[in-house]
Amino acid sequence: MSSPDWAAQALQSFDAVVQATPGFRSRAGQRLMAEQVARTFGAATLGKVDEEGGEAAPTRSIAVIQAGTGVGKSLAYCAPAIALALSRGTRVLISTATVALQEQLVNKDLPALAALMPQPFKFALAKGRGRYVCKLKLDRLAGTGEAEEEADDDLFAEEEAAARAKRPRHETEARMQFYSTMAQTLAKGAWDGDRDSLDTPPEPEVWSPVAAEGASCTGKHCPAFSQCTYYDKRKELVGAQVIVANHDLLLSSLGARVLPELDNCLLVLDEAHHLPSTALDQFACSMDLSRITWIERLSSRGLRIGALLEVEEIADIPKHSAQLRQTLQDLARIVMDVYGAQLKSQPSAWGPARVRVPRGELPEPLIAPLGLLAASAEGFLDALRAISKALRAEMRDKPDEAKRLSTLYAQIGMLAPRLEELHATAQLLLQDAPEGAVPAAKWFTLEVDGDFIVVKAHASPILPGTTLRNHLWSAVRGAVLTSATLNSCGNFDFFLREAGLYGDEATTTLEVPSPFNYAAQGTLIAAETRADPKNAAQFTAEMVDALLHDIARVEYGALVLFTSREQMRQAVDALPTAMRSVVLVQNALPRTQLLRRHRERVDNGEPSVIFGMQSFGEGLDLPGRLCESVFITKLPFAPPDDPVGEARAEWLRAVGRDPFSELVVPATAIRLAQWVGRAIRTEEDQAHVYCYDKRLVRTSYGQRLLKGLPPFALEQRAPL
Repeated sequence: MSSPDWAAQALQSFDAVVQATPGFRSRAGQRLMAEQVARTFGAATLGKVDEEGGEAAPTRSIAVIQAGTGVGKSLAYCAPAIALALSRGTRVLISTATVALQEQLVNKDLPALAALMPQPFKFALAKGRGRYVCKLKLDRLAGTGEAEEEADDDLFAEEEAAARAKRPRHETEARMQFYSTMAQTLAKGAWDGDRDSLDTPPEPEVWSPVAAEGASCTGKHCPAFSQCTYYDKRKELVGAQVIVANHDLLLSSLGARVLPELDNCLLVLDEAHHLPSTALDQFACSMDLSRITWIERLSSRGLRIGALLEVEEIADIPKHSAQLRQTLQDLARIVMDVYGAQLKSQPSAWGPARVRVPRGELPEPLIAPLGLLAASAEGFLDALRAISKALRAEMRDKPDEAKRLSTLYAQIGMLAPRLEELHATAQLLLQDAPEGAVPAAKWFTLEVDGDFIVVKAHASPILPGTTLRNHLWSAVRGAVLTSATLNSCGNFDFFLREAGLYGDEATTTLEVPSPFNYAAQGTLIAAETRADPKNAAQFTAEMVDALLHDIARVEYGALVLFTSREQMRQAVDALPTAMRSVVLVQNALPRTQLLRRHRERVDNGEPSVIFGMQSFGEGLDLPGRLCESVFITKLPFAPPDDPVGEARAEWLRAVGRDPFSELVVPATAIRLAQWVGRAIRTEEDQAHVYCYDKRLVRTSYGQRLLKGLPPFALEQRAPL
């Protein structure tokens, strides 16, 4: 079947679903988006192409679609993409930025769609391995709450062992009870082993000791394999035509065969505005120069296990181990010699002290030790790979010894990723940028952990577009990227550059406006202050006074968004006694409980105001009276001390470009559009948006920011 027929057939499926949906009315923007999705996926060449055998090069087809709030983008991409996948005998891979959207798709949108589409299809949720419990680890901890035996203690991180030693007895007992209850619930089948499905998801330090990890997992050789939650979920993926993953998993599993092959599936990236930052996080790396006793532990394990298996390559492990320890100590000393004064002068209350390497040009004394570190780590890793290979062969040959061999494998695997991270960080730190090329961001941090001073080295690419072009788009044939905020200051250029698609001939863009009548449904109130927002102390004091005046008049639900914890703290401290019972502060309660309480209050006719930060500025759906007012305390510029942003701005200035205009303003425009987007969620909503930052209406870049916002009626208010 030709691609136009595929696209037409997919669009017919979309139309049929819309007509079959009870009470659903046609939306022109939604159909426009569905047309573009069908056309894009219909044109892509999937699977292997024999170019040497005379076949044409594969056709790549990518669409970037901004779909305003209320368009109904989930249906607009799901229905045509799934219809096309079923026709073409392939699969749809949907990637989101948040677990909340993943679960909405799997628990609500896809079941509803499956009930309406003529062809049946299966769908499954794909999460990273670390979201699932490791039954072996849980059973071990559920027995004692601690890992007492030497062989067992080997399975837990050095930091965890140190934390256990310092933990008060009552806290240790509480953890024992928690793990025991978790194990019992899992054994009864009342819990599926997914961290996110626990009533109250545990804190990272509680979850980490029982989380599944690839490095220590022996797969089918594990004695608990038949009861493994992670592999049960993996089996669901095999038979599914639609897989819902997230950006982190998508990028971390490239080439690992965890998800469908990207040249033979239809890829949808929802919440695509997060993709560039996820890429930078994914390909950044760091290493601890101070806490290094794990190297000796890894060395002794490697020697012991390698000797049991008669692996010849272990002969050089003592040399590599000693060299690594000595070199890390040397590096920590040199970093303190060069940067110690700067690091020690920073106040510890603001987190780890940090110093960035200008232009990515390392001081000469660091270069030779880093080269030695990279070489020693590579030699050590080669020996560990030989041991792992021998262990896997032994498991195949001696299935009756699976438990013992799995434990040995885990003892190596728990620490091997640290060695891999050392190797990767050293290599990126050593990377030289030729004249005119883009340097990596490089920086060092210092923090105090109990009695220890911890020095770390960090490195990261600075251009997400280049990283995505090299690692993702080179493998993709058909993709749709969508979000309510991809357009920045009136065009797609910024997002296309950030996502690595600028100038890509296979990429088309489409803006689908929201069906909402923003001018009639909402008002943007530019509430000015006398103080300049750059003068933080004076501005915050004046802004808080204006904010308290405004939220005192809130009748139902409202959301206040802050740009820093300190700003939010000052506002909370200034609340009069009568208003304290009205305000719900982010992190004072778990998010789900806080939102539940907010809804209950509004449903009872009581006012309720949420104080939140960036994570409450997007993905929060509070329609109707739940959010009749949004208060934006200050324009949400990125923190000025981000080392990757600093390095990128430095490079842009060096090549004669303006980082504020080219980078800061467009990124802020997308963030501000997300924040403002909390106000109007349905065609019936009426809402006010307040912004207390006069730069929005008083500066030329503020006018650019306004272009990226919905066309609200604009009111300007003089200082109170």
